[in-house]
Amino acid sequence: MSLDMFIQQFFNAITLGSLYGLIAIGYTMVYGILRLINFAHGDILMLGAYFVFFGTTTFCLPWGLAVVVAILAASATGILIDRIAYRPLREAPRISALISAIAVSFFIESLSVVLFTGLPRPVYQPEWLTTAFQIGSIRLLPLTLLVPAISFVLVMLLLWMVYHTKPGLAMRAISKDIETTRLLGVRVDRIIALTFGIGSALAAASGIMWALRYPQINPYMGIFPGFKAFIAAVLGGIGSIQGAMLGGLILGMLEIMAVAFLPSLSGFRDAFAFIVLLLVLFYKPTGIFGEHTEEKI
Repeated sequence: MSLDMFIQQFFNAITLGSLYGLIAIGYTMVYGILRLINFAHGDILMLGAYFVFFGTTTFCLPWGLAVVVAILAASATGILIDRIAYRPLREAPRISALISAIAVSFFIESLSVVLFTGLPRPVYQPEWLTTAFQIGSIRLLPLTLLVPAISFVLVMLLLWMVYHTKPGLAMRAISKDIETTRLLGVRVDRIIALTFGIGSALAAASGIMWALRYPQINPYMGIFPGFKAFIAAVLGGIGSIQGAMLGGLILGMLEIMAVAFLPSLSGFRDAFAFIVLLLVLFYKPTGIFGEHTEEKI
């Protein structure tokens, strides 16, 4: 492989890894507080892409305004999911919440097929995002640089919120001991709803960028990105925001570079992520930044 081709594939890997990492943060935030895997998270990604699609086609909103409305709508959807499907099961065994999460995922996908139809739909791409430019002999799309930049800014804002604001302090306290935090006067349900809202907003932002990179949407588009983002969260150490982003970057790099160097394995690209998951579970179940904790019965 030539140096130019390597650099080209490196940027592609960073772009894909940034998307995985941004989606993985939603998984890791919810798990860090509730010890729950929100399997509906990938479907929020799908809804974010559809909200922009209908915002620009049905309601004729400018693309930028449609993006903002879509992220807000996806955030509200995440809060609604918590209120209906998870909050009533706060005191129930964790298996009940897990079953509820799977049911919500199937419900959103099936409802989307009914409302949006199962036909793939093309995505509007602003011209300034699709006009390639040259750096030497390397040809890049603005989206290739924009996705990692936006992901970095969003992660920095999230880390600032978690470590330098009162809601962030409450989130960290709940992740350690939810009952003691409740006794200290923290409105736990509001903080958990905020966590779902932020995670869903990040998933929607990822879905919008995913649809721009792969310009076609359908009701099942969030399944594989959701699975791979979950693997990235496990790889980085589920519960760690920094770990989620690092896990996403590693997974994106592995997928793109493996196919670039070994094109004969391109048909097995999705399998690489699951092999990584098995290796992590076998040799380092806590992930890169994860902490070992005792499971409470």
